[in-house]
Amino acid sequence: MSIWSRISEALAALAKGEGLAAVFERLRQPPERSVAFTIAVIALSAKMAKADGQVTRNEVAAFREIFTIAPEDEGAAARVFNLARQDVAGYEEYARRIRRMFDGNAQQLSDLLEGLFYIAMADGNYHTAENAFLERVAEIFEMPDTAFRALRARFVPDCAPDPFTVLGVSPEMPIEDIRRHWRQLVRESHPDVMCARGLPEEAIKLSEKRLIAINQAWEEISAREQV
Repeated sequence: MSIWSRISEALAALAKGEGLAAVFERLRQPPERSVAFTIAVIALSAKMAKADGQVTRNEVAAFREIFTIAPEDEGAAARVFNLARQDVAGYEEYARRIRRMFDGNAQQLSDLLEGLFYIAMADGNYHTAENAFLERVAEIFEMPDTAFRALRARFVPDCAPDPFTVLGVSPEMPIEDIRRHWRQLVRESHPDVMCARGLPEEAIKLSEKRLIAINQAWEEISAREQV
């Protein structure tokens, strides 16, 4: 059974009149975490689209890069998106329930926010409303500011990204400590580790882009040390 069929089942199980946010309370157990992750990304993407007032083709294409959607499953994905767009519950309520759903697991919540950044930047623009949206979601997720800035530095081309910010380390840290942190990030980005955290296989493509960014950052830092 595809993940989209399982999502359809989750939506069909809702009592009449219940909002989509109620799904997040029903999918807290690990066997359904991949379904929960996918629904969370779609739902928050829909809320983020309302923040900047539009949904571009690039954003839709970006979502399809993260999640492979077969033609027969497009209806289920569209239903989740439309439910979130129409739901009277605000995105902050979604974010709180999602945090509870993942029991405050920092790495899983970071994975989710990473997907939102990827979609937000699909059109090449980082709208101020999107920044405010993502900052608030990160705050509700209780993500440290350094971790949020590290994510943003990998995606938002304000200027040449600072490699220390990308890795979430301080320039004052000893190089061996930075090396250990970089290696930890590489381990956490391994597809098997990400699957174990409950990410659907369809979303593992995020790890490929993450590895490129953190490896480039480490190469720049290590090269500076050799000068």
